[in-house]
Amino acid sequence: MMARGFASIVVAVALIVGTGATLAQMPAAHDETPEQNVRESHQYQQLLCKNAAFRQHRIDKECGPLQGSQFYESCVASFDCGKQPSDANWRRAPPSETIK
Repeated sequence: MMARGFASIVVAVALIVGTGATLAQMPAAHDETPEQNVRESHQYQQLLCKNAAFRQHRIDKECGPLQGSQFYESCVASFDCGKQPSDANWRRAPPSETIK
């Protein structure tokens, strides 16, 4: 009986150690520079606006769970490419961060 409990603990520890090794190999969010983040965000916006199938996939994935709620239309509207910030605004901090 005690051997079975010990074996369970050994398996649990092995799973935890294996998970930790996998997580250690994943790139951390802080490894990305602000410039890389801006560039990747811009590329995402371009893809979203130029590829209707990709745009619909993102709407379905992000807004789908909200269907039937008061938030669904607002979520879908957030994918409107005509309302995206201009390139000049991408590199500027929002007013709330620049006003002291």
